[in-house]
Amino acid sequence: MRAFVTGATGWIGSAVVDELTVAGHQVVGLARSDAAAQTLASKGVDVLRGDLDDLDSLRRGAAQADTVIHMANKHDWGNPAETDRSERASVHTLAEALVGTDRPFIVAAPISGLVQGRPATETDVSPAVGLDSNRGGSENLALDYVSQGVRTVIVRFAPSVHGVGDWGFVNFLVTAARKQGVSGYVGDGSATWSAVHRGDAARLIRLGMEKAPAGTRLHAITEEAIPTKVIAETIGRHLGIPVASIAPQDATAHFGAVGSFFATTMTASSDLTRQMLSWNPTGPTLVEDIEAGAYTTA
Repeated sequence: MRAFVTGATGWIGSAVVDELTVAGHQVVGLARSDAAAQTLASKGVDVLRGDLDDLDSLRRGAAQADTVIHMANKHDWGNPAETDRSERASVHTLAEALVGTDRPFIVAAPISGLVQGRPATETDVSPAVGLDSNRGGSENLALDYVSQGVRTVIVRFAPSVHGVGDWGFVNFLVTAARKQGVSGYVGDGSATWSAVHRGDAARLIRLGMEKAPAGTRLHAITEEAIPTKVIAETIGRHLGIPVASIAPQDATAHFGAVGSFFATTMTASSDLTRQMLSWNPTGPTLVEDIEAGAYTTA
């Protein structure tokens, strides 16, 4: 298939591009800079210049593709309202271009905020609806298009999509540990995170594109619940620095913006995803990646 990928040079998106190419699919990547365009071209990927605010480019890329994989997000922590607006507008534009085609529309989403007190499952409906909700309610918006002939598939990601080169949450934790001279966890460290290796996540995207029915929610989850204290202890052990509890009121000062996330349980299961697509993750665990130097090797 000819796949149009937004976020094609991002942390997960670049792995998705590689996975699709190896599997024999043709890829068109959205590139907002010369550097991104050069990176894609070096992989033999067709380039469409534009960004999430260039709705004409999004519309054109989707209209000319057999499948759309939407991985890009502004992730502007300083202006979440703009991030939400942009995400909703992007999903709306891409979906409109696919109406009546029965083509796959893969949309990335988080597992955070779905449920409280238990791991989220694929059957849990996102409570985010409308522009003023998390990510502009883009998950539910995309699923609304199933009734209009779009094969929407939602892929929800663990808070840690790890591997060598990861610039996400765990990288921020390692950076804070180096700066503070202590690897911290919040409170008693009982908050837990799910995790998935980047390569396993990319393979799930491909499988979802190829096989998942319209309206499916998939969970890119390998490890369901890793205690945050274990994450901190692994970082401390690898860096050779002390491990300590950080009071909740001091979390932001110690960790930066990631502090509030590190204090929050964000977990989900992937049982239904594995059964549906015969997805069998093979990558290393988060602890194995940390111990192998994924976050400390240049």
